[in-house]
Amino acid sequence: MTSRLIIVPGWRDSGPGHWQSLWAEQLRGAERVTQDDWIAPTRKAWVGSLEKLILSRPEPVVIAAHSLGCIATAHLGNEAVERVAGALLVAPADPERRAVLHDFAPVPYAPLPYRSIVVASSNDPFCPIRLAGAYARAWGSEFVRMQNAGHINIDSGHGDWPLGLALLQSLTGTPAHRSARRDSIEPLASL
Repeated sequence: MTSRLIIVPGWRDSGPGHWQSLWAEQLRGAERVTQDDWIAPTRKAWVGSLEKLILSRPEPVVIAAHSLGCIATAHLGNEAVERVAGALLVAPADPERRAVLHDFAPVPYAPLPYRSIVVASSNDPFCPIRLAGAYARAWGSEFVRMQNAGHINIDSGHGDWPLGLALLQSLTGTPAHRSARRDSIEPLASL
């Protein structure tokens, strides 16, 4: 059975040109979780929307999450977790530093029962690198530290993000094939 790719944006969503938006447009079969309220998030609603999408079909899923989406992924319930084959968790948020995100605290510090990769930046304004490293250790995730990459979003120059796509491919074991055209990425065999 092949895996589905589920893209999980963070607080305020991922706008045009963000790597998540590009992947949602370019990778065949990619599904993007939507939230009723991107500005004033609640854990129950956000995790519920993600769980509903994961459980909507029987296939296993690979998650590509950014910022608060990483924390929502860490809060998944057991039934949804059983469907997760892997997760790319990029620039996780620190919900204890921003009052609007407080409902997501405390962040679970338990091992994730699937392969995961945490990618964090040395100068992320929304989560200190030490905290991102602590998440990775607690979750049992591989840790990729990027130097001066900001929040790994469009504002820090990470639109089309080849490293992220390669990391995603490492979770599926399927090489990425890109055509010469920027707007065309070959479908992933296992996604």
